[in-house]
Amino acid sequence: MLSFTNSEPPTPCCNNDQHAHRSQLSPPRKRIIVAMTGATGSILGIKTLLALRHLNVETHLILSKWAEATLKYETDYTVGNVRALADHVHSIHDMAAPIASGSFRVDGMIVVPCSMKTLAAISCGFCDDLIARAADVVLKERRKLVLVTRETPLSTIHLQNMLEISRAGAIVFPPMMTFYTRPAGIGEMVDHSVGRLLDLFGLDTGEFERWEGWRKD
Repeated sequence: MLSFTNSEPPTPCCNNDQHAHRSQLSPPRKRIIVAMTGATGSILGIKTLLALRHLNVETHLILSKWAEATLKYETDYTVGNVRALADHVHSIHDMAAPIASGSFRVDGMIVVPCSMKTLAAISCGFCDDLIARAADVVLKERRKLVLVTRETPLSTIHLQNMLEISRAGAIVFPPMMTFYTRPAGIGEMVDHSVGRLLDLFGLDTGEFERWEGWRKD
């Protein structure tokens, strides 16, 4: 029979109480992987990173070689500027990165913009780089994967790959232009696409106009 020499039961450490109290007050930050490929539409990826930073979401960024080339061609951002927007940056060749494992917990992944090459690799499970591998992990762990596909017109091969990846559980999200808001320029169209994209993760950017029915003039 067990007995205690001290008549009073041991008291829990106050540090544990403080830690538990903080845990109740501060839920863990959301964690999202953002991958950018060489498809046109670099500003969509940049604005997504900016929005997630504003929403205090932890981001893990992967840039392909052609994503770096495209963003320099399409925008005034440097590669260093874009890398600085993320909490963590991983080399596309680093297959030992934390995000390459299902044991590393994330809330999902966004490929923005997503080229047809990357779509094809993810669709058939060809994990030849970290973007495809991280997406494969997100799918197998039944987490949210959103592919912001950029191509037009679409071939039968593109459509078949989109159908297969949708059946596997991913969301295909072509960034469609919205006219009912009467946007003043491309910036507002980008904000609308990014806002709708992050809606899929339960995140509200507050940076675009939502449909509230016909306007009354």
